[in-house]
Amino acid sequence: MSLFRVLALIESSRAFGRGLVRGVNSYNAAQRAWSIEFSPHGTDAPPEKWVEGWRGDGILARVTTPSLADEIRSLGKPAVDLRGILPDLEFPYVGSDHRALGKLAAEHLWEQGLRNFAFCGLPPSSKHYRDARFEWFAKEVTTRGGKLFPPPEYEPKESGSWDQRQQSLADWLAKLPKPIGIMTCQDDSGLQVIEAARRCGVRVPDDVAVLGVDDDELQCNMCCPPLSSVDPNAERIGYEAAALLHRLMNGESPPQEPILLPPRGIVVRQSTDLLAVPDPEVALALELIRERACEGLRVSELLKSVPLSRSVLENRFREFVGRTPKAEIVRVQLEHAKRLLIDTDERLNAIAQEAGFRDARYLCDVFHRKLGTTPGTFRKEHQRNLPKGTPILSGDQAR
Repeated sequence: MSLFRVLALIESSRAFGRGLVRGVNSYNAAQRAWSIEFSPHGTDAPPEKWVEGWRGDGILARVTTPSLADEIRSLGKPAVDLRGILPDLEFPYVGSDHRALGKLAAEHLWEQGLRNFAFCGLPPSSKHYRDARFEWFAKEVTTRGGKLFPPPEYEPKESGSWDQRQQSLADWLAKLPKPIGIMTCQDDSGLQVIEAARRCGVRVPDDVAVLGVDDDELQCNMCCPPLSSVDPNAERIGYEAAALLHRLMNGESPPQEPILLPPRGIVVRQSTDLLAVPDPEVALALELIRERACEGLRVSELLKSVPLSRSVLENRFREFVGRTPKAEIVRVQLEHAKRLLIDTDERLNAIAQEAGFRDARYLCDVFHRKLGTTPGTFRKEHQRNLPKGTPILSGDQAR
């Protein structure tokens, strides 16, 4: 069997790019139909000279500049873009659903009890993903009734020293109301916010909860405290891009719309692990729910530890949390079930039991009501290690 020769122009200096490469490798391991030509490089680095006149069958590329687009175009081979920053590029694009990502970040910070929010990282209009993530994060928090505060003022990187720029960020943090939740457009911005908070004596997460994007474990664990982050599911994006390229090399027509894939979820670390609720009884109830929801906790058992009547507790929950204690128990159980579906191969009955549901049928009912899907479909769409025969999602199906 002859192999397709595939050129992968994907940077390996950042976690997202390495995740894309892992996804491409997963597809190739399942198909065993490619010979991949890949050279490690940094973000925005020009392609090496050997790319000129390359002879092969298809190209996967993070197209960063018009000159790179021209070079790929000159090769006359099917190509898939994994960057999405050049307007009117004729190559099909596979990438992150920034709408889903921004909304997920807002939802996570809201569920910590926060009602003040801000966004930080990169100047406006500097990167397409920065503006998209900010737009949907802002829409979600304001729709929920939260208050959004302006981002810091940015100066060019060439202006001032690292200390001066960090001090400017610390001054911005010190002026914000507390507590507040901050989404940063990527993990390195989150690291900078946490270090600036230490500089000005702002506590993380008690005063400022910080959430990054990309789940770069090296950077997230370099912070003190470690940084929570949105996992954009780069592996899935790489896998779907590889599957699309394979279809193109087999003669199929390219899709008319981008293929946008949702994030896997939030990887919660200490930087957002708080309960910012001013009501002490509600805060106690929330703490108990987090600790015992997956043990099958009932509201009647909760009331044994919280000195309130059921009606008073429910009214205060609606005021400060936006839902009832029962709904919060189910939410925590569902989040744990989702994580087990993504990170393990356990059967549905075992997952239902571990998450605190009475049986697998009830878990399926909750999935259908809350997410509009089944546990099996959710697992296929979000797992990192994709099995052979995993269905390919269109942009509409992905959300």
